[in-house]
Amino acid sequence: MMQMQRIGVLAFLVAISAIEFGFASANTVPAFLWSPHLQRANGEVDEAVNYQVMSAKDLVGSVFTQGGWSNFLCSEKKVDQAVDVALVFIGRELVSSDVSSKRNSDPALVNTLNNLFTASNFSLAFPYIAAPEEERMEALLLSGLKEACTHNVGVSNIVFSDSCFVEDGTVQKLSGLQSFKDHLLARRETRKEGETDLVVLCSEGSESGQSHSERESISELVSSVEQSGSKYTALYVSDPYWYTSYKTLQRFLAESATGNSSVGVSTTCDELCKFKSSLLEGILVGIVFLLILISGLCCMAGIDTPTRFETPQDS
Repeated sequence: MMQMQRIGVLAFLVAISAIEFGFASANTVPAFLWSPHLQRANGEVDEAVNYQVMSAKDLVGSVFTQGGWSNFLCSEKKVDQAVDVALVFIGRELVSSDVSSKRNSDPALVNTLNNLFTASNFSLAFPYIAAPEEERMEALLLSGLKEACTHNVGVSNIVFSDSCFVEDGTVQKLSGLQSFKDHLLARRETRKEGETDLVVLCSEGSESGQSHSERESISELVSSVEQSGSKYTALYVSDPYWYTSYKTLQRFLAESATGNSSVGVSTTCDELCKFKSSLLEGILVGIVFLLILISGLCCMAGIDTPTRFETPQDS
């Protein structure tokens, strides 16, 4: 056990070093996969960190293959080494450079992930994940589950937080951290042997004013699972480019339409808003000038003047 912890500590430090001295850009995010109950197939440290810059979709595929999630989330691949709960934490705070930098980072969150990662028997680190821009991470996870389990999804219960944006009407949604704790406790009593639950918790970002920080949510939910005696595996991945939740945006639009916008709702134009407005203004002005130029050229082309002049006759 101590040897596994040393390997986990070294793997986490290697991942941090890769982020600090590598070529991480502002558009890459870290991801960490760990489990204190699964056994590592290969104990070599260099296989605990994947240095490739991969897309979010490829990350989901690696979780199901390298992480072994397809073994207990797909009904046709059930194995003896199973877990009761698969936890997914989708954060909004970290980018790759923030993990090793003291500026613009959350040291408490990094320390919590470090402790969970290094204390596990099985762990994988992905320092460079290209942040999804067109599709949210939770939607990619759900679609990846359906692709990995081609015949039948073996998950007995799938739960998302209401801050997650998924369009699957069959997915159960919960609001608040306490509701997740109550759900896990209830499932502990009703879950059959060999069944696995998928629990996805999406953070709304520090700007949303949520009552619990990412560190508190991760610590309390993991502690709740451990106290219940359930076996679990967990994935943390950051998706910082979706700060505004769907329900917050929907509430803002509804309040604006009825004229009952609250004082706390910000209606100022930030830097991104100013950039987009300036870009739109430039495009409109360019179109106007282009129309003027085309009209002028057409007018000049329509001028019909003689190409030759007769010599005046002498009187």
